[in-house]
Amino acid sequence: MLAAALEHIVTSIVDADDEVRIVETSTPRGEVLEVHVSADDRGRVIGRGGRTAKALRTLVSALADGRRVRVDVADD
Repeated sequence: MLAAALEHIVTSIVDADDEVRIVETSTPRGEVLEVHVSADDRGRVIGRGGRTAKALRTLVSALADGRRVRVDVADD
């Protein structure tokens, strides 16, 4: 559910929405959601000073309902 919500939000931010991919992995420290976008859109997802990425992390942690979830913007 979190991955689908994150994908929906990121898709609305980027230009190449067909290249958005969320990879969900589970670690002993919690879940990790890796956001993969095209190289041209990486700046849009990170935002000026990391503001957009921070907002995405805040939103996902609010949706996580107490679970430990980390959001990373992948550098492919």
